[in-house]
Amino acid sequence: MLAFLWKSSRGYRLRPWASPYLRWRMETYWGTHAEAIGFREFWAFLWQHRFEMWRFLRWAGRMS
Repeated sequence: MLAFLWKSSRGYRLRPWASPYLRWRMETYWGTHAEAIGFREFWAFLWQHRFEMWRFLRWAGRMS
């Protein structure tokens, strides 16, 4: 689970909202354009979808 987070935020670990991969994933899930996702939108998304994100991270951990 943590391995996925570590790999997906590579190069942007101190500021994950700037990661092109994470922004793209949020864009495909949420529908907001990746360019419009900043600090506030990133953390709002994570807070609103925290249970779904937890479930996804558990699944990603099982797949690796």
